[in-house]
Amino acid sequence: MPMIQTDAVVIGAGPVGLFQVFQLGLLGLQAHVVDVLPEAGGQCVALYPDKPIYDIPGVPVCTGRQLTEQLLAQAAPFLHGSSNLHLNQQVESMRIDEADPAQPQSQARIHVHTSQGMHLLTKAVFIAAGAGAFVPRALPIPGLDAADAPVNLHHHLPPPEQAAPWAGQHLVIAGGGDEALQSVLDVLASPQAQRPARLSLLHRRDQFQADAALEQQVRSLIEQGQVHLVLGVPQGATQQGPALTALSLLHADGTSTLDLDHLLVRLGLSPRLGPLTGWGLNLERKQVSVNPATFATNLPGVYAVGDINTYPGKKRLLLCGFHEATLAAHAAAHAIHPDAPQHLLYTTTSPVLHERLGLI
Repeated sequence: MPMIQTDAVVIGAGPVGLFQVFQLGLLGLQAHVVDVLPEAGGQCVALYPDKPIYDIPGVPVCTGRQLTEQLLAQAAPFLHGSSNLHLNQQVESMRIDEADPAQPQSQARIHVHTSQGMHLLTKAVFIAAGAGAFVPRALPIPGLDAADAPVNLHHHLPPPEQAAPWAGQHLVIAGGGDEALQSVLDVLASPQAQRPARLSLLHRRDQFQADAALEQQVRSLIEQGQVHLVLGVPQGATQQGPALTALSLLHADGTSTLDLDHLLVRLGLSPRLGPLTGWGLNLERKQVSVNPATFATNLPGVYAVGDINTYPGKKRLLLCGFHEATLAAHAAAHAIHPDAPQHLLYTTTSPVLHERLGLI
């Protein structure tokens, strides 16, 4: 995979990360975004996509998904048809080639490597990772959360344009919360050719922790025989080569074996700081310490914005994250182009900004 050279890398495609791209674009800086989740929006989409948000200036109410859609539309001139948006991968390492003090024009260069083998060379990194990278909770069975996990173990539904790997086979969905029950409905709502031949819902007991309306729909499907409810606690797994073939279950009547072709684990998400703890950043209670004037970290060319950072008076609000992204973008622009005039331009009147936004 060829190396990508860019002005900035934004780690995290949540609301603050997307607004960071927009602010960098206004300043003429190209950015690439990396996020571990399969779609943009961060915790707004992953945790509360349909719950109302009331504290966005000028927007009386919107959902997390609606906010994300608006931010994606706002940043669209700088995402280049999503070619600069890299999802389903995590930044695993970051190496800084520091500036040569003997050369006045020398600047630090930062090498960023992701879990899918992508290598980005950039002048600035913006960590907008929220509470950390949201990774799927795994079943507590050895081997199912490893890097070489079975090829038929899934944690996300495939995007609409991608063929379902379980079409015509036995799919087991594990979980009893909103995510698992919604996945049941989504799988059965897919085109007939994409549906599994058999769909089982695996949960430890016959009680769900889900929205009442959602549970009612799934209960109806169970009564109709479209979904098979399997009760039990997974204790082990059987594999043949790279594929998972069965789960060993413990339940009130003893033990049993659940044969399967594909396993979709939907137990929710949990935030983890992950690899960034090894990058040399100053951390305070699992947050990155920053200078509140620039939101720069202790590492050259590295900034942190949104819920991931901390400084005196910090408030973990979306509004504050947007403010931080704006100041961080201006600080980075000055660091990257120290000799360029720092004129404050306005989107209402500036032909330069109108051109960057694709308006002229």
